[in-house]
Amino acid sequence: MSELVTGEAVALELRPARLPSRALAVLLDLAVAVAVYVAVTVALVMSTASLDPAAQTALSIGTFVLVLVGGPIAVETLSHGRSLGKMACGLRVVRDDGGPIRFRHSLVRGLIGVIEILMTFGVIACIASLVSARGRRLGDVFAGTLVVRERVPVSAPGFMPPPPPWLAGRFSGLDLSAVPDDLWLAVRQYLTRMGQLDPRVGWAMAERLATEVAARTGGPVPRDVPPPAYLAAVLQERQAREARRAFGGAPTGEGTTASAPVPPAETVPPSAPATAPTAPAAPSARPPVEPPAHPVLPPAAPSPGARPEAPRDAPSEGRPGTGFVPPA
Repeated sequence: MSELVTGEAVALELRPARLPSRALAVLLDLAVAVAVYVAVTVALVMSTASLDPAAQTALSIGTFVLVLVGGPIAVETLSHGRSLGKMACGLRVVRDDGGPIRFRHSLVRGLIGVIEILMTFGVIACIASLVSARGRRLGDVFAGTLVVRERVPVSAPGFMPPPPPWLAGRFSGLDLSAVPDDLWLAVRQYLTRMGQLDPRVGWAMAERLATEVAARTGGPVPRDVPPPAYLAAVLQERQAREARRAFGGAPTGEGTTASAPVPPAETVPPSAPATAPTAPAAPSARPPVEPPAHPVLPPAAPSPGARPEAPRDAPSEGRPGTGFVPPA
């Protein structure tokens, strides 16, 4: 494995190409270039038969340089380090820092490749590749490039490590409302790529992020808590609060939320009466009164001049008494 470290302190897992695969890729590129050179030469000879020998020689040299030197340079520049032979073998030319190559890199590799590959039949290139720790030929050394393998097993994507169990609920009292979203994003990206960073650079980055988060929350970073663990615990606390805000309760399991506790019933003091006064009941609605079958008519008014009828039990003025006298 290659030990390339980018400007962001990320270790790149690049596998340098071996000599057999590189030689096979070079042979395929040369076969394609020679076939194109032969085809172009035959076409020029047939079209320039009327020219003098000097002009034909100049055209042949120009065709050789254009096809066998300029062709590979143009192909590697446009394909970002993948010629036809390298594409077939699963190889790519990259810079020493893992970035894509440019025209100047392809130009230096192509010009030196004429000497160490075409003029010496690849002897110098093979010796330089065997001596180099990364299998680089002279063109790669002067151009600052490296041929790597692209068909490698895909590693597992980065994941956020959970905080230590002994930090569960320790930062539940922090005020996280003042922490901006871009700082949370930086913390999340650091925790995701923490395993890919250089240990010293990663620790310094964790200290800086922990200091910024602590300055926004108002509480210092505990001395007994490492900065990466502090960031993981604070981020987990924020995620728990977002879950409670979204689902209306603290998550207690898969798809369930904890319900609010029921307050205890109030007890009656000894001095209070056994029964407490109850509120007056609301008046119940009266049932509708059905109208009588036969309407009751009011009594007829007495006619003028008629004598009112005396009650039956009362003695009339003209009738004699019964002889009963109430006691005095």
